[in-house]
Amino acid sequence: MFQMMVDWVSGSNWSYVAIFAVAVIDAFFPVVPSESMVIVAGTLAGTGDLNVFLVILAAWAGAVTGDNISYGIGKFAGERTVKRLFRHPKAHRGFDWAEQQLEERGSYIIVIARFIPFGRTAVTFTAGYTHGLPWHRFFRYDLVAGGIWATYATMLGYIGGKQFEEHPWQGVLLGLGIAFGVAFIIEMVRKRREKKVDAVPE
Repeated sequence: MFQMMVDWVSGSNWSYVAIFAVAVIDAFFPVVPSESMVIVAGTLAGTGDLNVFLVILAAWAGAVTGDNISYGIGKFAGERTVKRLFRHPKAHRGFDWAEQQLEERGSYIIVIARFIPFGRTAVTFTAGYTHGLPWHRFFRYDLVAGGIWATYATMLGYIGGKQFEEHPWQGVLLGLGIAFGVAFIIEMVRKRREKKVDAVPE
């Protein structure tokens, strides 16, 4: 997997196109590992093979573009079609969670969901078919979310690449380990809060 991603972001100008494309697809097809690819690209930027600012811009633009495609699908195709595309019960629970979070916490959940597994996909689709969230507000918050995510993922790899210039794969492992750790902690906190809410008697 690592070598395949390295081949995709090998240091040519096409590398930025690949980063952009994977970030776009990951927004509505979350099996594509966009965060891992951005970390790899950041590692290569740390070793001098790529420009760190262009990596951030490519990932940022791809994330925002993909999220807005998801929002558009949700808005114009509707809730029923979206849930038909994602038939797994776990996905439906994710959409239910996203609907609740958008209602209770408002637009800023768009930023937080960027760092939750499947969270960004559920929130962006749900924001589209939820009538209370207009596109201009979604776009503003998503622009912030995409920028924070792209910078975070790129710099995780970049710092690792600087630390392990002779062995860049070690920098990738460090970056991925931190990213997975952060995602795990966020998910654990989210589940614990949900349990506390469920435990409160009405």
